[in-house]
Amino acid sequence: MKKIAYFLFGCVIFAPVYSQIKTNKMSDKIQPPVAKIVTKTLEKHGDKRIDNYYWLNERENPEVIDYLNKENEYYQKSTVHTKPLQDDLFLEMKSRIKEDDSSVPYLYNGYYYITRYETGKDYPIYSRKKGSLEAKEEIMFDCNEMAKGQSYFNLSGISISEDNKWVAFGVDLLSRRQYTIQIKNLETGEILPVKLENTTGGSTWAGDNKTLFYTRKDLQTLRSDKIYKHTLGTDASSDVVIFHEKDDTFSTFVYKEKSKKYLVIGSSSTLTSEYQILEANNPNGAFKVFQKRTRGLEYSISHYGDSFYIVTNKDKATNFKLMKTPETATSAENWTDLIGHRKDVLLEGIDIFKDYLVVEERSNGLNKIQIRPWNGKGAYYLPFAIETYTAYTTTNVDFDTEILRYGYQSMATPSSVIDFNMRTQEKKLLKEQEVLGGKFDKNNYIEERIWATATDGTKEPK
Repeated sequence: MKKIAYFLFGCVIFAPVYSQIKTNKMSDKIQPPVAKIVTKTLEKHGDKRIDNYYWLNERENPEVIDYLNKENEYYQKSTVHTKPLQDDLFLEMKSRIKEDDSSVPYLYNGYYYITRYETGKDYPIYSRKKGSLEAKEEIMFDCNEMAKGQSYFNLSGISISEDNKWVAFGVDLLSRRQYTIQIKNLETGEILPVKLENTTGGSTWAGDNKTLFYTRKDLQTLRSDKIYKHTLGTDASSDVVIFHEKDDTFSTFVYKEKSKKYLVIGSSSTLTSEYQILEANNPNGAFKVFQKRTRGLEYSISHYGDSFYIVTNKDKATNFKLMKTPETATSAENWTDLIGHRKDVLLEGIDIFKDYLVVEERSNGLNKIQIRPWNGKGAYYLPFAIETYTAYTTTNVDFDTEILRYGYQSMATPSSVIDFNMRTQEKKLLKEQEVLGGKFDKNNYIEERIWATATDGTKEPK
């Protein structure tokens, strides 16, 4: 039997080619459904546009549902001859996925957090262990149980209060990324009756462990446009709008700084960003604009000590640069350069730790990670022996640690998670994605980046 190769998710898989895929005489007789034409004129910026199928936006219209059912029926009948191939492809892909997998645990505020899967089950289990990986597992969410009876289920936005007692989480049952946020008591297992509807799923706790900030969406466009404040023990109807992003080219979000000192409301569009800050221990205070939006000015902020560190394109820094400003004077005229703009280096982001600043860069098409001790002694780059890799910082939520966690993969090395001690410069491989089948050995491969010199002398990677 002949086989055909498919390139999928970075690997080549092979599936049998069945002769019946070539032709299907029965499908020639199947007629596709035809949507009716309902003329609607749309006008924007003085321009008129005719949309004959605008009515298909009416998600609850029985006629729309009936038409979609007919489309699905047509598809099923037209592709019935490919069913054996579909089954083989599915089984081939499934055989390359490790079903009983788990994430690398990460430490946050005294607990190790783990996401794991069990063989034969479709959804993750979220758990934690107090103080040690040898401690008893506390299951926060078993999504396999929560998803029972649902045609679709997705849990997102897990947010733990600083006292480790409460967890806010978002659930989507519609596949529209419209999440309902609920709150669970991790000590008793009780899920509070309050439901915060039509949210992004994400939320963040204030320092008082009872005030929760979250983002709601516009019902029509699904743009995240409002930040709300909820207090434990109150009804959702009493939640207060803290910020309304009225510019429909922007979306808004809320989070807490890694230092835990500030709550941050962000607004972003394609070319412009703006942030507002409030001390996390003062959730009833007023947010203050960090630097008002200026078209074309992009920036992101990270708090450390008595200052903020800003990655920005200010002053025409097209590759971005790193600046610093006192936390008491945050407008752009107070920003000073820490890492200036470089024409041949893209500054991708930073990670703040108690004793280290970690800088992610890209030059010559390769990721580079620089470690800069705050005491100014001995900045260095993580060493990589080859030039065919991708490296990036991953889950680094702990502020007071000397361990940097990063991801790494190359043309011969599967996706890996590594802990790097920034003081001793020792690294520990925590997990390397398993290549199922038992035949893969990365030592059988040689990796090399080859450069070609163009006619103008420029070197180009091949």
